[in-house]
Amino acid sequence: MTTKTSEARRVLVVELRPLVGQRFQPTGFPDLGAATFDDGQSLLVESPQSMANRLEATTWDEAARDQVTELAMLPYVRIVDADGGFLSSSRLEAHRLASAYVMAGKIDGKSGEDWLEERFGLRKGQPLDNRAVAKACFALDPLSLVHGVFFARSKWPWQPKVARAVTSFIEAYEVRPAVSGGVKRDGVNNSVDAGRGTAEGYGTVPHHRVEYTAAKGIKAYFAIDRAQLRSYGLSEPATALLEAIIDFEIGSLLDRGLRLRTACDLEVVDVEKGERPSAVAAAARIASLAQECAGELGPVTTVTWTGK
Repeated sequence: MTTKTSEARRVLVVELRPLVGQRFQPTGFPDLGAATFDDGQSLLVESPQSMANRLEATTWDEAARDQVTELAMLPYVRIVDADGGFLSSSRLEAHRLASAYVMAGKIDGKSGEDWLEERFGLRKGQPLDNRAVAKACFALDPLSLVHGVFFARSKWPWQPKVARAVTSFIEAYEVRPAVSGGVKRDGVNNSVDAGRGTAEGYGTVPHHRVEYTAAKGIKAYFAIDRAQLRSYGLSEPATALLEAIIDFEIGSLLDRGLRLRTACDLEVVDVEKGERPSAVAAAARIASLAQECAGELGPVTTVTWTGK
């Protein structure tokens, strides 16, 4: 039996434009600069890695050092120091649940690495149970099943890996470089002397800047892998909760506007494909579904990291 693409995937394509003017600054890569393709006429404005971080950031309140109130019923891993002071969380760490601070921290008197190995049911000589790992991850932080996690632990008999269930990126078409520049002016000493050069921040230094315009527009793409969400083997409400979290993230990101960098502030023009999620409606779904699958969700887990 074959599965229809619409049932296995959800795709959203959103047309964007600079909030002011026509120029924008794309993401850059070391020793590469801007990533152009199709004979340099198209451009990667924001990478999948960066968009994953931006989507996940919609779930975190930096001022409160906690998740946003709309997700208050969901668990996550909170990392604190020996005095209980907040350090980080599974929502902020690049490797999420596989963070070095989680692995080297202490949970219930055990190292995080040993504690998680036990939670995942990893046994030497036994096959890796991906569904058991998914259920354990869901109980600790459902977002690890949305944005992916890789446990590269040499001590473990297996290294469980969960791919991203939502992939997003931004591209621009028929681009042209807009080259400009400026100068860092030293009003005290215009010359460069020994021990007081540009490396130390002295002197007047000219610099250049390369931005771009896009004659055929800028588009954001979102692909939600529904088949992957179902493959976790969670209950129907739990699976629906994961999709509601994705909708909340996308809706929140589009509602806030995409201020990617100082010189790259984008706004939504139109939705070309799919239905734009409502963050408010998604938050209501999350609250309801979290109650339905409460037995599969754990509490907020505290990890103590002392640096030892």
